[in-house]
Amino acid sequence: MKCKQAFLYGPHDLRVEEVDLRPITDDEVLVKVYACGVCGSDVEMLEGKTKEGRYDIQPFVPGHEFAGKVVEVGRNVKTIKVGHKVTSECVVACGICQNCKDGLMPSACLNFKEIGFGPDTPGGMGEYLICDEHNLHRLPDNWDYVDGAWVEPFSIGYFSIWGNGGYVDASDTALVFGCGPIGISSLIVAKTANARTIMVDPLPNRREIAKEFGADYTLDPTSPNFYQEVKDICGGGGPSLIQECSGNDAAVNAVFQIAGHNCRVSFTGHTAGHEIPVEIGQINWRTLRIKGSGGTDHFTPRTIRFMSQIRDKVDFKKLTTDYFDFKDIHKAFDKAMNDKKNVIKVMLTFGNQNE
Repeated sequence: MKCKQAFLYGPHDLRVEEVDLRPITDDEVLVKVYACGVCGSDVEMLEGKTKEGRYDIQPFVPGHEFAGKVVEVGRNVKTIKVGHKVTSECVVACGICQNCKDGLMPSACLNFKEIGFGPDTPGGMGEYLICDEHNLHRLPDNWDYVDGAWVEPFSIGYFSIWGNGGYVDASDTALVFGCGPIGISSLIVAKTANARTIMVDPLPNRREIAKEFGADYTLDPTSPNFYQEVKDICGGGGPSLIQECSGNDAAVNAVFQIAGHNCRVSFTGHTAGHEIPVEIGQINWRTLRIKGSGGTDHFTPRTIRFMSQIRDKVDFKKLTTDYFDFKDIHKAFDKAMNDKKNVIKVMLTFGNQNE
């Protein structure tokens, strides 16, 4: 079977090629892709700013925020049927190594893989995709494919609050650094719990979008009065919950300056690969409770249920600022790379969305 897929060969080298898709095995599923989001990680791989993508091994198909329809299943597949709408996990654990058996996060798997980040786990930036059954999750029939492509990024913001023992409720003042897709997802989760929310981003248009999604306060971290503004909102103290979703060095440093006593802190934005000076002693004197959030752990089904419950209140399509047909993938990446001030989410679409 022939299909077109986009292959990342290296920095600034993305090529659409027609390939012969191999037959699926007994445990695999063939998915016709209808929507795939362009993540900041995809952009950074194309820009050559991250080592996360493994084109040093060989070219691969990126795209981990996708949704599609099942068109063929292997004979051993039991939970997925032809015609089902599906999406996938991004971080794939083997389930059999010692770390997996110990119940550690998928990112601790000794055979760790990420869909859309390497040649052995092709992503959704192509007309068709082959996946193992255990990686796929069924979407409700009444969802469209763009909503389905939002499951993976929303799961990150959702897990950043609730994963690894976290929580939020109406007693909290939650501050979120970054009004991108993950930060806004965290905002939605916090507002669903009726928490008071402070959204922080240097870009005015992103702060406006945060207001549209219910932020109680939006602040510019470059303001000379930023720290005082946070204190004033918090009655002289600091937030009880902080989500660092920006991956910005200054934001990471600011966490330790503005956190309230006993604050629960979740680091979600990507900062791996370099050191950031912070006043680490604030952990002691503010009794901070800090957790990391790299990937999610068994949160995709829960994310789908959560999104289903709030679909009549939250319009995820407002977060999709730009749509491009797959044939215009280079224009899509150009938009994502060169108009970061205005882009929230660039979405690739494939064929008739109503099929």
